[in-house]
Amino acid sequence: MVRFSARAFITSAFAIALSTPIGGALATTAPAQPPTEKTGELNPQTRKDLEQSMRGEAFANASYLLYAAQAGRENLPSVARLFERTAEVEFGEHFKEEAGLSGLVRGDAEHLRDAIKGETDESQKMYPGFADQARAADDTEAADRFAEIARDEGTHAQAFETALRVVESGKGTVPAPPRVKPEEVPQGPPAVSAEQTKRDLDTAMHGEALAHARYRLYAENAKDPAVAHLFRGNADVERREHFAEEAKLAGFVGTTSDNLKKAIAGERYESQTMYPTFAKRAAAAGDTEAAERFSHNAEDEAAHALAFQRALDRLQP
Repeated sequence: MVRFSARAFITSAFAIALSTPIGGALATTAPAQPPTEKTGELNPQTRKDLEQSMRGEAFANASYLLYAAQAGRENLPSVARLFERTAEVEFGEHFKEEAGLSGLVRGDAEHLRDAIKGETDESQKMYPGFADQARAADDTEAADRFAEIARDEGTHAQAFETALRVVESGKGTVPAPPRVKPEEVPQGPPAVSAEQTKRDLDTAMHGEALAHARYRLYAENAKDPAVAHLFRGNADVERREHFAEEAKLAGFVGTTSDNLKKAIAGERYESQTMYPTFAKRAAAAGDTEAAERFSHNAEDEAAHALAFQRALDRLQP
């Protein structure tokens, strides 16, 4: 899993707790253009706000896909389609456009270095620490899962290191991506009891969702097809396996009615508080393009909250 350079920044509007509302929803604008490298200097606070919003958009993307699957299990195809379309907008428009402003897309070698750093941190520090804490709290299943994911991330780091040597030297073969073992996440209660384990699961889920979005973006912009294939495969593992496994432990998916309520709360928070605050700060700092993007997203999210509310109203007697 890869993280932002400000790795310690894990508390956001979407990372406070598992009950935190999820933001993002169905957009009313054209798809985003492919992100390009941002050459101007952003105000540090604007950059931090972009990173926080990207983290939230990535989490919404991954979460809504789980909610779509649950709606399908409840034979609610229209709601499933709403969640699916919304999930793609969170990545395809909001995340991509914010990535373009932040200068996230650079080149294959830089992307691989980012991935190596993130995967190494996950495998050697974060997940082993989470496993120790879960075991001490008698959350054995979570401890075992954290330890397993730590091993996965170590293997991913090695593959990215090999790919980087190939890219830099022009010799050798980029490794094939890992095989994903998709995890179904039906409605269910948490499988953990300790508050610390719940917080660690929340942090891990946000990280996996962010890694999925970043790797997917890196794949789309890779010059080497083999590097694109490697990033795409790792993106699938991060979302369909790691994120899903952690969501199942956390009891993250509720009924479709409950999932819609969480989505509505998140969209309203984004439209009424988060994005307007970010827009105001960016405008004051002279980051006009970022301010406009934040304001546009706030308008989107208000409409998205309404779309989810209408879907919920149709479900309720």
